[in-house]
Amino acid sequence: MQIPDLKPLTIGPYTLSSPLVLAPMAGVTDKPFRRLCRQFGAGMTTSEMTTADTSLWQTPKSRHRLDLDLDAEPVAVQIAGSDPEQLATAARAVVERGAQIVDINMGCPAKKVCRKLAGSALLKDEALVGRILDAVVASVDVPVTLKTRTGWDPEHRNGVRVARIAEDAGIQSLAIHGRTRACKYGGEAEYETIAAIKDAVSIPVIANGDIDTLEKSLEVLRLSNADGLMIGRAAQGRPWIFDEWNAVLLKRGKKYALEKNFLRAMMIGHLNELHLFYGEKKGVRVARKHLVWYFESFAYSGEIRHQAVRADSAQEQIRLIEEFFDVSSDSLAA
Repeated sequence: MQIPDLKPLTIGPYTLSSPLVLAPMAGVTDKPFRRLCRQFGAGMTTSEMTTADTSLWQTPKSRHRLDLDLDAEPVAVQIAGSDPEQLATAARAVVERGAQIVDINMGCPAKKVCRKLAGSALLKDEALVGRILDAVVASVDVPVTLKTRTGWDPEHRNGVRVARIAEDAGIQSLAIHGRTRACKYGGEAEYETIAAIKDAVSIPVIANGDIDTLEKSLEVLRLSNADGLMIGRAAQGRPWIFDEWNAVLLKRGKKYALEKNFLRAMMIGHLNELHLFYGEKKGVRVARKHLVWYFESFAYSGEIRHQAVRADSAQEQIRLIEEFFDVSSDSLAA
C-alpha cells in the first residue's frame, strides 16, 4: 500500500489531530458516540444536523442534538435550512452555546429535508446558496464550513461552481459526498468530481462516501487528492477504525489492542453513556442499533443480534454483552 504524505488538516485556527473526521449522521452521532470516536482518534466530530428554526429547539430531539462537546476542540455544530437570515440567526445561537465551527448542511438527500428546500435541494439554486453562505459567514466570528454533494443529479453536477461560490463567500473547508442528490446512497461514489473541486479551490476539501476500509481510504485519497476523509457508516459498530487507520495514514502505532476485555468495557461504557444521556427508556431504544452494529462487527454473533433488537431494559442489554464476551474468543474485532 502506498501511503500518501498528508499535510495537517487545518480549519481556520484549528489544526486537527487527524485527517479522519466523523460524518454528522442524524440519529447516530450523538454526544456519547462522538466522544467514543474522539477517544479512538477522530480528528473532529460534528453534532447531528439541527434545524435552523430556533423555535423548534425546545423539543427533546433538538435539546439532545445541541448538547455540545465543550471539552473537545474544535466544537463543531451542523445546521440546516433554506432561509439566509434564519440560518444566520441559528449560527449566532450555536456560537453563543459554545460552537467553534458552524457547518452548513447542503448534502442531506432525505425527502423530508429536501421538501423544505434544505439540504441538497439547495444545489438547484446557486444564487440562494450564495446568499445563505454570505449571510452565515457574516453573522459569526468563527469558521463556517459546508457539507455538500457533487450536484443535483448526474446531468447537473455543479459541485465545482458551488465550491467556488463557497470559497468566495468565506467558507473555510468543504466536505463533499461523492454522489449527486438524485443518487442518494445508491451506486458507487464518484471521486473525479471531488478531485475537480479540489483543483478549483484553495480551501481544504474533505472527501466522503463509501470509505469503508483502510484500502478504500488510500484509494480515495489518491483519486480525489483530498486533504482529509469523512467517515460515516463505516464507523457504526467500529469506532476503533479511526485508531487503526491513523496508525497507517499518520505512520504511527495503534493506541488500542482490541482484546475482548477492552471491547467489553468499551461497549458497556458506551451503553451506560446512552442510558444516562437519554434516560433509560429512550436510551435502550437508541442503544439497540449500536448493539446490532457492534455484533455485526464480530464473528459468530447472528443469534445475539436478534436478542439485541428485542432487549427492553438497560440491565438486559448489559447482560447480553456480558454473555457474548463470556463465550467469545480473545480477538474479535474485524
